[in-house]
Amino acid sequence: MGFFDHARYVELTVHFECNLRCEHCMIEDTMKRLRPETLESLYEVIEINKKSDKWDGIIFTGSEVTLWAELPRFVAIARKNGFKKARIQTHGMRLAKKEYARKLIDAGVNEFFISVTAGDAATHDEITQVPGSFAKTMAAFEVLDEFNDVDLISNTVITKRSYKQLRTIVQNLSHIKNLVQMDFWNYWPMSEVDEKDLIVEHLELLPFIREALTLAVKYERSVELKNYPECLLGNLHTFLINDQPKLYIDKSFWTEFEKNGFHQCVFKNECQAKQCLGLNTAYINKHGFHENDLLPFA
Repeated sequence: MGFFDHARYVELTVHFECNLRCEHCMIEDTMKRLRPETLESLYEVIEINKKSDKWDGIIFTGSEVTLWAELPRFVAIARKNGFKKARIQTHGMRLAKKEYARKLIDAGVNEFFISVTAGDAATHDEITQVPGSFAKTMAAFEVLDEFNDVDLISNTVITKRSYKQLRTIVQNLSHIKNLVQMDFWNYWPMSEVDEKDLIVEHLELLPFIREALTLAVKYERSVELKNYPECLLGNLHTFLINDQPKLYIDKSFWTEFEKNGFHQCVFKNECQAKQCLGLNTAYINKHGFHENDLLPFA
């Protein structure tokens, strides 16, 4: 159901600073010590692609890449060396200024992956801990919708603060013509416990997910849902897409990531689901294994 083929993209983490303090941030504890990828890394990826033609698109990510002065230069180099698509992952606030948005688009950015944490300003700003951040992010969608040949993807991390507003998020963006896909990432901490109490119990979350996905399709959006048991989704299970592009990131990141403990399920050995990540350790420690609720895919 996704609009993009993740296998045809490569992702570089190029910047680890941010001007928001989102409470669900995965890398807040590692941000200051993770080393960003360099120009050498970019040219390495370019050379690999020239020989193999593995990727059509490149994604520049990290923390908030629009704060990084080198972003337009890296994008331009990538586009001049064969990449048809260049995407940035961003909270979008700086893109509320049309001059900056135009600068990135002129450099070659033609896909924007924009984080929307909630459906109203009060909740969004509470999550990001920066007053006015919601207004700027919403303004960014409006600005980018004025450009031709630009694709937008919204991204929402589902937490206890945001899950009841999923429908509102879809409605808020219903008029954005360039919005081709909506992503919903069910929260997990980079830890074995949910210290911030942000994980929503799967059965409590399910009706809100179903409502949001169904409405997004009504508005002709592609949809991707991440980190949710496939068997609970019923006829909406095809929206679960946990595929990811090839990622270039500081190797020390994976040490922290492994603490998540994904792929745990009482039906692991008999289930034939292709996209499900099962349950993670923090979820199990909080809500258990749901052995009476999950069902193995045939």
